[in-house]
Amino acid sequence: MAGASLRKKTNKRSSPKPQASMASASSSSPSNYRKRSLFVMFFLVVSVVGLVGISSSLWTGLGFATHYDQICSVQVVNEFPHDPGAFTQGLLYGGNDTLFESTGLLGQSSVRQVALQTGKVQAHYKMDDSYFGEGLTLLGERLFQVTWLENIGFIYDRNNLSKYEKFTHQMQDGWGLATDGKILFGSDGTSILYQIDPQTLKVIQKHTVKYKDHEVHRLNELEYVNGEIWANVWGTDCIARISHEHGGVLGWILLPSLRQGLVANGHRNIDVLNGIAWDSERNRLFVTGKLWPKLYEIKLQPARKPIHGTVEQMCIQRPAQFWKS
Repeated sequence: MAGASLRKKTNKRSSPKPQASMASASSSSPSNYRKRSLFVMFFLVVSVVGLVGISSSLWTGLGFATHYDQICSVQVVNEFPHDPGAFTQGLLYGGNDTLFESTGLLGQSSVRQVALQTGKVQAHYKMDDSYFGEGLTLLGERLFQVTWLENIGFIYDRNNLSKYEKFTHQMQDGWGLATDGKILFGSDGTSILYQIDPQTLKVIQKHTVKYKDHEVHRLNELEYVNGEIWANVWGTDCIARISHEHGGVLGWILLPSLRQGLVANGHRNIDVLNGIAWDSERNRLFVTGKLWPKLYEIKLQPARKPIHGTVEQMCIQRPAQFWKS
Protein backbone atom coordinates (compact mmCIF):
# COMPACT_ATOMS: atom_id res chain seq x y z
CA MET A 1 0.00 0.00 0.00
CA ALA A 2 1.27 3.49 -0.73
CA GLY A 3 2.77 5.78 1.90
CA ALA A 4 2.45 9.55 2.07
CA SER A 5 1.85 11.15 -1.31
CA LEU A 6 -0.35 8.25 -2.38
CA ARG A 7 2.22 5.60 -1.34
CA LYS A 8 0.90 2.77 0.82
CA LYS A 9 2.56 2.39 1.38
CA THR A 10 -4.24 -20.97 14.64
CA ASN A 11 -5.91 -43.28 33.32
CA LYS A 12 -7.66 -46.06 34.22
CA ARG A 13 -6.14 -48.18 36.98
CA SER A 14 -7.12 -51.75 37.95
CA SER A 15 -7.98 -52.55 41.56
CA PRO A 16 -5.24 -54.25 43.61
CA LYS A 17 -5.58 -58.04 43.92
CA PRO A 18 -6.36 -59.36 47.42
CA GLN A 19 -3.44 -61.14 49.15
CA ALA A 20 -3.48 -63.84 51.88
CA SER A 21 -0.81 -62.48 54.21
CA MET A 22 -1.48 -59.91 56.96
CA ALA A 23 1.30 -57.67 55.65
CA SER A 24 -0.23 -57.63 52.22
CA ALA A 25 -3.65 -57.00 53.66
CA SER A 26 -2.27 -54.09 55.64
CA SER A 27 -0.60 -52.58 52.59
CA SER A 28 -3.84 -52.98 50.68
CA SER A 29 -5.93 -51.18 53.29
CA PRO A 30 -8.18 -48.33 52.11
CA SER A 31 -5.92 -45.81 53.83
CA ASN A 32 -2.77 -46.96 52.07
CA TYR A 33 -4.59 -47.29 48.76
CA ARG A 34 -5.71 -43.69 49.00
CA LYS A 35 -2.15 -42.61 49.77
CA ARG A 36 -0.79 -44.45 46.75
CA SER A 37 -3.55 -43.01 44.57
CA LEU A 38 -2.74 -39.51 45.74
CA PHE A 39 0.96 -40.13 45.10
CA VAL A 40 0.27 -41.38 41.57
CA MET A 41 -1.98 -38.41 40.85
CA PHE A 42 0.68 -36.03 42.16
CA PHE A 43 3.32 -37.73 40.02
CA LEU A 44 1.15 -37.47 36.92
CA VAL A 45 0.45 -33.79 37.52
CA VAL A 46 4.13 -33.01 38.00
CA SER A 47 5.01 -34.97 34.86
CA VAL A 48 2.43 -33.14 32.76
CA VAL A 49 3.58 -29.77 34.05
CA GLY A 50 7.16 -30.74 33.30
CA LEU A 51 6.33 -31.80 29.75
CA VAL A 52 4.39 -28.62 29.14
CA GLY A 53 7.32 -26.65 30.48
CA ILE A 54 9.74 -28.45 28.18
CA SER A 55 7.44 -27.97 25.20
CA SER A 56 6.98 -24.32 26.10
CA SER A 57 10.72 -23.84 26.46
CA LEU A 58 11.36 -25.35 23.04
CA TRP A 59 8.68 -23.20 21.43
CA THR A 60 9.83 -20.07 23.24
CA GLY A 61 13.39 -20.89 22.26
CA LEU A 62 12.35 -20.36 18.65
CA GLY A 63 11.08 -16.93 19.63
CA PHE A 64 7.34 -17.61 19.59
CA ALA A 65 4.72 -16.94 22.21
CA THR A 66 2.85 -19.84 23.76
CA HIS A 67 -0.49 -18.20 24.53
CA TYR A 68 -2.97 -15.74 23.13
CA ASP A 69 -2.70 -11.97 23.42
CA GLN A 70 1.07 -12.13 23.74
CA ILE A 71 2.88 -8.83 23.24
CA CYS A 72 6.41 -9.26 21.90
CA SER A 73 9.33 -7.06 21.06
CA VAL A 74 12.27 -8.28 18.98
CA GLN A 75 15.93 -9.10 19.26
CA VAL A 76 18.04 -8.62 16.13
CA VAL A 77 19.96 -11.79 15.28
CA ASN A 78 21.50 -10.69 11.98
CA GLU A 79 21.49 -7.69 9.67
CA PHE A 80 21.71 -7.99 5.89
CA PRO A 81 22.01 -5.38 3.10
CA HIS A 82 18.76 -4.34 1.42
CA ASP A 83 18.28 -2.16 -1.64
CA PRO A 84 17.42 1.31 -0.24
CA GLY A 85 15.57 2.03 -3.47
CA ALA A 86 13.20 -0.91 -3.05
CA PHE A 87 9.71 0.22 -2.04
CA THR A 88 9.02 -3.19 -0.48
CA GLN A 89 5.44 -4.40 -0.83
CA GLY A 90 5.79 -8.18 -0.73
CA LEU A 91 8.56 -10.36 0.67
CA LEU A 92 9.08 -14.11 1.04
CA TYR A 93 11.84 -16.62 1.59
CA GLY A 94 12.42 -18.90 -1.41
CA GLY A 95 15.02 -21.30 0.00
CA ASN A 96 18.80 -21.48 -0.43
CA ASP A 97 19.33 -18.02 1.08
CA THR A 98 17.15 -16.48 -1.62
CA LEU A 99 14.33 -13.98 -1.20
CA PHE A 100 11.59 -12.95 -3.60
CA GLU A 101 10.41 -9.36 -3.36
CA SER A 102 7.69 -7.23 -4.93
CA THR A 103 8.30 -3.50 -5.07
CA GLY A 104 5.86 -0.66 -5.65
CA LEU A 105 5.55 2.91 -6.98
CA LEU A 106 4.29 3.70 -10.45
CA GLY A 107 7.04 3.37 -13.01
CA GLN A 108 9.30 1.54 -10.55
CA SER A 109 7.34 -1.59 -9.64
CA SER A 110 9.04 -4.94 -10.02
CA VAL A 111 9.32 -8.57 -8.99
CA ARG A 112 12.81 -9.64 -8.10
CA GLN A 113 14.90 -12.50 -6.79
CA VAL A 114 17.40 -11.33 -4.17
CA ALA A 115 20.44 -12.92 -2.50
CA LEU A 116 19.90 -12.81 1.25
CA GLN A 117 23.53 -12.41 2.27
CA THR A 118 24.42 -9.59 -0.11
CA GLY A 119 21.10 -7.96 -0.99
CA LYS A 120 22.03 -8.22 -4.66
CA VAL A 121 19.25 -8.62 -7.21
CA GLN A 122 19.76 -11.92 -9.04
CA ALA A 123 16.75 -11.72 -11.36
CA HIS A 124 14.42 -8.84 -12.10
CA TYR A 125 11.14 -8.25 -13.89
CA LYS A 126 10.07 -4.64 -14.33
CA MET A 127 6.31 -4.20 -14.42
CA ASP A 128 4.44 -1.98 -16.81
CA ASP A 129 4.51 1.63 -15.64
CA SER A 130 0.73 1.64 -15.13
CA TYR A 131 0.91 -0.98 -12.33
CA PHE A 132 1.79 -0.44 -8.69
CA GLY A 133 3.22 -3.72 -7.36
CA GLU A 134 1.91 -5.09 -4.08
CA GLY A 135 1.83 -8.37 -2.11
CA LEU A 136 3.66 -11.48 -3.28
CA THR A 137 3.57 -15.15 -2.32
CA LEU A 138 4.96 -18.45 -3.62
CA LEU A 139 2.82 -21.55 -4.11
CA GLY A 140 4.66 -24.44 -5.71
CA GLU A 141 6.59 -22.99 -8.64
CA ARG A 142 4.26 -20.03 -9.09
CA LEU A 143 4.66 -16.53 -7.69
CA PHE A 144 1.36 -14.72 -7.17
CA GLN A 145 1.34 -10.93 -7.06
CA VAL A 146 -1.42 -8.36 -6.62
CA THR A 147 -1.46 -4.67 -7.55
CA TRP A 148 -2.66 -1.53 -5.79
CA LEU A 149 -5.96 0.16 -6.74
CA GLU A 150 -6.68 -2.72 -9.07
CA ASN A 151 -8.39 -6.10 -8.98
CA ILE A 152 -5.59 -7.37 -11.18
CA GLY A 153 -2.78 -9.72 -10.30
CA PHE A 154 -0.03 -11.66 -12.04
CA ILE A 155 1.38 -15.18 -11.81
CA TYR A 156 5.09 -15.70 -12.54
CA ASP A 157 7.23 -18.77 -12.94
CA ARG A 158 9.68 -18.56 -10.04
CA ASN A 159 12.42 -19.86 -12.32
CA ASN A 160 11.79 -17.30 -15.05
CA LEU A 161 10.25 -14.04 -13.89
CA SER A 162 9.55 -12.91 -17.45
CA LYS A 163 6.88 -15.60 -17.83
CA TYR A 164 3.53 -14.61 -16.34
CA GLU A 165 -0.22 -14.70 -16.70
CA LYS A 166 -2.80 -12.17 -15.63
CA PHE A 167 -5.76 -12.73 -13.28
CA THR A 168 -8.50 -10.82 -11.50
CA HIS A 169 -9.53 -11.28 -7.87
CA GLN A 170 -12.53 -10.44 -5.68
CA MET A 171 -10.86 -8.36 -2.97
CA GLN A 172 -11.61 -4.64 -2.84
CA ASP A 173 -7.96 -3.89 -3.57
CA GLY A 174 -4.61 -5.66 -3.69
CA TRP A 175 -2.32 -5.24 -0.66
CA GLY A 176 -0.96 -8.50 0.77
CA LEU A 177 -0.69 -12.20 -0.11
CA ALA A 178 0.43 -15.33 1.73
CA THR A 179 -0.12 -19.08 1.50
CA ASP A 180 -0.15 -22.18 3.68
CA GLY A 181 0.74 -24.28 0.65
CA LYS A 182 -2.90 -25.03 -0.15
CA ILE A 183 -4.83 -21.77 -0.35
CA LEU A 184 -3.99 -18.09 -0.66
CA PHE A 185 -4.60 -15.51 2.03
CA GLY A 186 -5.15 -11.92 0.96
CA SER A 187 -5.53 -8.42 2.38
CA ASP A 188 -6.90 -5.28 0.77
CA GLY A 189 -6.07 -2.58 3.31
CA THR A 190 -9.29 -3.10 5.25
CA SER A 191 -9.83 -5.29 8.32
CA ILE A 192 -10.78 -8.29 6.17
CA LEU A 193 -8.58 -11.38 5.84
CA TYR A 194 -9.50 -13.30 2.69
CA GLN A 195 -9.04 -16.97 1.81
CA ILE A 196 -8.71 -17.51 -1.93
CA ASP A 197 -8.75 -20.60 -4.11
CA PRO A 198 -5.44 -20.54 -6.05
CA GLN A 199 -6.99 -22.30 -9.04
CA THR A 200 -10.08 -20.14 -9.54
CA LEU A 201 -8.84 -17.03 -7.68
CA LYS A 202 -12.30 -16.83 -6.09
CA VAL A 203 -12.80 -15.88 -2.44
CA ILE A 204 -13.83 -18.98 -0.48
CA GLN A 205 -13.94 -17.46 3.01
CA LYS A 206 -13.24 -14.21 4.80
CA HIS A 207 -12.99 -12.97 8.37
CA THR A 208 -12.98 -9.56 10.00
CA VAL A 209 -9.75 -9.21 11.97
CA LYS A 210 -10.33 -7.96 15.51
CA TYR A 211 -8.27 -7.21 18.59
CA LYS A 212 -10.61 -7.26 21.58
CA ASP A 213 -13.47 -5.06 20.36
CA HIS A 214 -11.41 -3.19 17.77
CA GLU A 215 -11.31 -3.93 14.06
CA VAL A 216 -7.73 -3.98 12.83
CA HIS A 217 -7.70 -1.90 9.66
CA ARG A 218 -4.91 -1.41 7.13
CA LEU A 219 -3.81 -5.04 6.95
CA ASN A 220 -0.91 -4.98 4.54
CA GLU A 221 1.91 -7.43 3.74
CA LEU A 222 1.14 -10.97 4.90
CA GLU A 223 3.14 -14.06 5.85
CA TYR A 224 2.05 -17.56 6.95
CA VAL A 225 4.07 -18.51 10.04
CA ASN A 226 3.50 -21.76 11.95
CA GLY A 227 -0.24 -21.88 11.41
CA GLU A 228 -0.83 -18.14 11.88
CA ILE A 229 -1.18 -15.24 9.48
CA TRP A 230 1.16 -12.38 10.31
CA ALA A 231 0.30 -8.96 8.92
CA ASN A 232 2.04 -5.62 8.80
CA VAL A 233 -0.41 -2.90 9.83
CA TRP A 234 0.29 -0.10 7.40
CA GLY A 235 1.53 3.11 8.99
CA THR A 236 2.64 1.42 12.22
CA ASP A 237 5.58 -0.48 13.66
CA CYS A 238 3.25 -3.39 14.45
CA ILE A 239 2.80 -6.92 13.14
CA ALA A 240 -0.49 -8.61 14.03
CA ARG A 241 -0.54 -12.37 14.57
CA ILE A 242 -3.93 -13.51 13.30
CA SER A 243 -5.95 -16.71 13.46
CA HIS A 244 -7.04 -17.59 9.94
CA GLU A 245 -9.80 -19.74 11.49
CA HIS A 246 -11.73 -16.86 13.09
CA GLY A 247 -9.83 -13.63 12.42
CA GLY A 248 -8.97 -12.89 16.04
CA VAL A 249 -5.62 -11.30 16.83
CA LEU A 250 -3.55 -13.82 18.81
CA GLY A 251 -0.77 -11.41 19.67
CA TRP A 252 1.34 -8.47 18.56
CA ILE A 253 4.96 -7.94 17.58
CA LEU A 254 6.17 -4.39 18.24
CA LEU A 255 9.18 -3.24 16.21
CA PRO A 256 9.67 0.55 16.67
CA SER A 257 13.31 -0.02 17.63
CA LEU A 258 14.23 -1.03 14.07
CA ARG A 259 12.99 2.15 12.42
CA GLN A 260 14.29 4.32 15.27
CA GLY A 261 17.72 2.76 14.91
CA LEU A 262 17.84 3.52 11.19
CA VAL A 263 16.77 7.12 11.72
CA ALA A 264 19.36 7.56 14.49
CA ASN A 265 22.01 6.39 12.04
CA GLY A 266 21.04 9.05 9.51
CA HIS A 267 18.59 7.13 7.31
CA ARG A 268 15.86 9.75 7.31
CA ASN A 269 14.28 8.99 3.95
CA ILE A 270 12.98 5.57 4.91
CA ASP A 271 9.27 4.77 4.72
CA VAL A 272 7.19 2.41 6.86
CA LEU A 273 7.93 -1.06 8.15
CA ASN A 274 6.72 -3.58 5.56
CA GLY A 275 7.88 -7.05 4.57
CA ILE A 276 7.86 -10.34 6.49
CA ALA A 277 9.63 -13.50 5.32
CA TRP A 278 9.68 -16.87 7.12
CA ASP A 279 12.25 -19.62 6.56
CA SER A 280 10.30 -22.65 7.82
CA GLU A 281 13.20 -25.07 7.40
CA ARG A 282 15.61 -23.16 9.63
CA ASN A 283 13.05 -21.24 11.72
CA ARG A 284 14.36 -17.86 10.63
CA LEU A 285 12.24 -14.73 10.54
CA PHE A 286 13.13 -11.69 8.43
CA VAL A 287 11.63 -8.20 8.25
CA THR A 288 12.36 -4.99 6.40
CA GLY A 289 10.62 -1.81 5.26
CA LYS A 290 9.98 0.40 2.27
CA LEU A 291 13.22 2.10 1.22
CA TRP A 292 15.10 0.51 4.11
CA PRO A 293 18.84 -0.12 3.61
CA LYS A 294 18.75 -3.19 5.85
CA LEU A 295 16.87 -6.45 6.22
CA TYR A 296 16.79 -7.94 9.70
CA GLU A 297 16.71 -11.50 11.00
CA ILE A 298 14.85 -11.23 14.28
CA LYS A 299 13.83 -13.34 17.26
CA LEU A 300 10.76 -12.60 19.36
CA GLN A 301 10.92 -11.92 23.07
CA PRO A 302 8.18 -10.97 25.54
CA ALA A 303 7.83 -7.22 25.87
CA ARG A 304 8.80 -6.43 29.46
CA LYS A 305 6.88 -3.17 29.51
CA PRO A 306 4.70 -1.09 27.18
CA ILE A 307 6.72 0.55 24.44
CA HIS A 308 5.69 4.20 24.57
CA GLY A 309 1.96 3.52 24.68
CA THR A 310 -0.62 0.80 24.55
CA VAL A 311 -1.21 -1.61 21.70
CA GLU A 312 -4.43 0.21 20.90
CA GLN A 313 -2.51 3.49 20.54
CA MET A 314 0.33 1.99 18.53
CA CYS A 315 -1.38 -0.53 16.28
CA ILE A 316 -5.07 0.27 15.81
CA GLN A 317 -5.59 2.65 12.90
CA ARG A 318 -8.51 4.31 11.18
CA PRO A 319 -9.65 2.82 7.86
CA ALA A 320 -7.48 3.85 4.92
CA GLN A 321 -9.08 5.56 1.95
CA PHE A 322 -7.51 5.73 -1.49
CA TRP A 323 -8.81 6.20 -4.99
CA LYS A 324 -7.51 6.39 -8.51
CA SER A 325 -6.55 9.80 -9.78
